Amino acid sequence: MSSRLNPYLSFSDDARQAMEFYQRVFGGTLTVNTFGEFGNPDPALADRVMHAQLETDQGYTLMASDTPPEMERNVGNNITVSLSGDDADDLRRFWTQLSEGGVVTLPLEKQMWGDEFGMCVDRFGIGWMVNISQPGS
Repeated sequence: MSSRLNPYLSFSDDARQAMEFYQRVFGGTLTVNTFGEFGNPDPALADRVMHAQLETDQGYTLMASDTPPEMERNVGNNITVSLSGDDADDLRRFWTQLSEGGVVTLPLEKQMWGDEFGMCVDRFGIGWMVNISQPGS
């Protein structure tokens, strides 16, 4: 895989129900990971969705998560564009250009799941997530 672009949806606390609904609509394979699975010790977050991904037979990819309490979620900022893949040079170049003149909300750096990940809002107010997969992941 080089890189992909797809929507990333943010929910308050019903990401699992929403993604199961979208799976019924579009079919495909749904994977869901919780905050607890990634070691978050807060019992209020343990069963909430840290990352869900629906891959359909038509080639659609839809990603989602529950918004953690420390992050703001408002209707209108609950959809972000996700860029992900293993082409580190391209993805870092995209990150640099997208964040230029915008606001970096999470620097592009290594995360607990092993990938490099960052979030920014570009100069036009569009939210972006960039995830650079590590070799072999």
